[in-house]
Parts: sequence; C-alpha cells; structure tokens
Amino acid sequence: MNANKKVKFTTAFWIANAVELLERAAYYGVFIVITLYLSRILAFSDVQAALIAGIFSAGMYLLPTFSGALADRIGFKNALLLAFVLLTIGYFSLGIFPKILENNGLVEYGRETNFTGLRESNVKFNILPIMLIIMVGGSFIKSVISGTVAKETTQENRAKGFSVFYMMVNIGAFSGRTLVEPLRLSMGNLGLIQLNFFSAAMTFVAFLIIFFFYKASKSEGKSKNLAEIWAALLKVLTNGKLITLILIMSGFWMVQQQLYATMPKYVLRLAGEGASPSWYANVNPVIVVFFVGFVTQMMRKRTALFSMTIGMFIMPLSSLVMASGNMMDSSLIDFGFTQIHPIAVMMMLGIAIQGFAETFISPRFLEYFSLQAPKGEEAMYLGFSQLTSFFSSIFGFGLSGFLLDKYCPEPTLFPTHEAWQAAAVNAHYIWYYFMAIAFISGIALIIYGKFVTKSNVVNS
Repeated sequence: MNANKKVKFTTAFWIANAVELLERAAYYGVFIVITLYLSRILAFSDVQAALIAGIFSAGMYLLPTFSGALADRIGFKNALLLAFVLLTIGYFSLGIFPKILENNGLVEYGRETNFTGLRESNVKFNILPIMLIIMVGGSFIKSVISGTVAKETTQENRAKGFSVFYMMVNIGAFSGRTLVEPLRLSMGNLGLIQLNFFSAAMTFVAFLIIFFFYKASKSEGKSKNLAEIWAALLKVLTNGKLITLILIMSGFWMVQQQLYATMPKYVLRLAGEGASPSWYANVNPVIVVFFVGFVTQMMRKRTALFSMTIGMFIMPLSSLVMASGNMMDSSLIDFGFTQIHPIAVMMMLGIAIQGFAETFISPRFLEYFSLQAPKGEEAMYLGFSQLTSFFSSIFGFGLSGFLLDKYCPEPTLFPTHEAWQAAAVNAHYIWYYFMAIAFISGIALIIYGKFVTKSNVVNS
C-alpha cells in the first residue's frame, strides 16, 4: 500500500459532517442562552428554568441509543430527514411562541421584557412540548451522524474520519455560540427570541442538503431492538462497579455543565449586559483542541485512572478562580485593545482551566469505562457511557437553579439596585459548591481506584 496515498471519504461522509456542523451551530446557539430565554422571555424562575434546561439536556444524552436503533430500521436518510424536520419546527416554534403570548396580551417585548401577566400564568409551560420536539430530533442526530461516520469509513481511514467529525463538532459549537452573541448584544432580550430563527434556518438548510444530496453508500444493517437496548441499560444500572464510576465522573460533568447552567446568568447579572457569555464559553473548546494531543502524549505511559484523577483535581481550581472575580475591585481591567470586567476575566481563566482538566479526563474515560465492562460486552456498554452527562444534566442544572436563586437572584425581582446588590453580595459562593463537588469526586475516584485494584487482585 502506498504510504502517501491520499485518504478519500465518500460523499455521504462529507455530507453527514457538513450537516453536523450546521446542527451543532444551531444547537449551541440556542443552548448557551436557553436559561436566559426561559427566564427573561418566558418569566420562569431560576429554579424552573434550570430544571427545564437540565431535563432537556439529559434527554439529549439518554435518547440517542434508542433513536439510533430506530434509525437503523427506517434508514439513515429517513432518520436524518425526520430529525431536521423536528429540529426546524422546534427552533422556529421557540422563536414564534413569544409572539403568540404577546398577541394574547400576556407580554410585551422590546429591548427590555415586560412580563404582563406571564409570571402568574401557566401558559408558559406550553413551551415544554416544543422542547421535547427539539430533544427527540437532536437525539437522532447524535446517533445517526456518528453512525454514518463509522459506516462510511474503513479500518484504514476510520481514525482520520472521526478526527474530521470531532473537528466539525467543535467548529459548529464555536460558530454557533459566536454568531448569536452579536444578535443578543444588539437587540437585548429580543435577540434571545430572534436567534431561534437563526437555528431554524441552519437546520432547514441541513434538511435540504440531506433531501437532495445524501445517499448512504452502505446499508445500515440489523440493529438491536428497543427491548434489547432497554435490557442492556438495566444491566448497566445494576452493575455496581460501572454505576459507581458513572456517578463519580458525573461530578466532573456537573461542573462542566455550569458553562450553560450558571455562567451566562452569573456574568450578565454581575458584570453587566455588555458581558459576552457565549464567547467566554468558547474558551473551553479552544483549550481542548490545542492541548488534548499534548496531554494525551504526556500521559501515554500512565493509566487512564491516573490521568482522570489528575483532571479531577484540576477542576476545583477552576471553580476557585471563577469565584475570585467577585472578590476583586469592580473596575474594568484595561488590556489595551479592550476593557473587561474582572468577573469576566476570571470566568474565562476558570473556563480555560476546566478545558485543560477535560484533556486529562475525556480521552481516557471511554477507554477505562470499556475495561470495566464484562468481557465481550464492551461495545454495548459504551453506548451508555454518556449516562454521566445524563445525570450531570439533571443534578448540575437543578443545583444551579437553586444556587442562583439563593446567591445571585434575578435583579428585576428587587425594588432597587441597592436591594439586589445586598442580596447578591455572596454570589461567588455558588462556585464553592462546585469546587466541593469536584474535590469530593476526585477523592471518590482515588478510593474507587484502590477498591478496583484490590478487587482485581482478589479475583485473580
């Protein structure tokens, strides 16, 4: 075989990756500000908004295994068409729903939101079916696109193929968060509504691309049915060693989830409306892309558990740095080309540290998780490795809502700015909770490692 032979991929491979980029841009464009949308536009409390967003995020991680089984049966093209129809309807509905409320006299929208009757009305809960539509549509994307990459590559180019896929995911996430921020800054709260039409446009373009150009070059093949997948899930949940590992690693992802659950509201309330939470969140993928190769190479002779433990103990430092911004002088820091609030500066530094911790954990977690699965069942069990994200979404978002309500509440709920300042004087305490979660998770991971090692010795 010619070593210099150019790696070639099928048309279906490139189309799948192109629509993945569009879908990720649409998803992250909405998700980075979803709690702001729920609170500022629909008048949900911090606790309610966090719980809704957490369940939405959790479903996006739990459903793909099941929707993937259905996709294998109806065909990848049909599954993708269904997914992008659902996503387009869902995102468009997020944009049009507030207009319906306005036409019914419940709310008036401008640069600032006037919740005329909406705080007391239950009509805002009609947003839940819309969120469900997006959740189901997104679950097909997660399973089908990665499945397409696997089926449209060979043993020789599969590693390169998934590298391209990972790059598209990160480009999409970066671009979505970046493009919607100017919209929010220029239009205020109204921008939180309009950005949903941007996401709907992205997914509609993806639908057209799939409809006219996508044709799988390989058959999907037979998959497990839903009953078999449900039985496998129950088997994982009753495997003490695996579920313990999942719960411990959920601690890490609970802290990571705060990029979406806590950070946007925290920086806007404390650093002002000129802050750019969407851009701050982009620090994470930039750090991961630049350092993951270096860290993986550096840790190549160390065990996966050792690498994960190092990452877990880096995480508390990130939360401590985030908390420190609220204890500094509130004067803007002059960088020459721009001036930034110290809360924003320390938030970006904390996010960078989180990204660095992720480079120690994420690449090694799947490796270690597969080793804990019963012999011969590694592939099936890996399908449920994202239960860490499921649990962290539920608990991470849920905790965030209560902490924001307690330490950094919505300013408009107070009669004066001074009254709000008094209520939010200890806003940085929020990050102490997540610092504790990361530290306890690190200790638990050490204990888990010692237990697993001892158990292996006894059983050998």
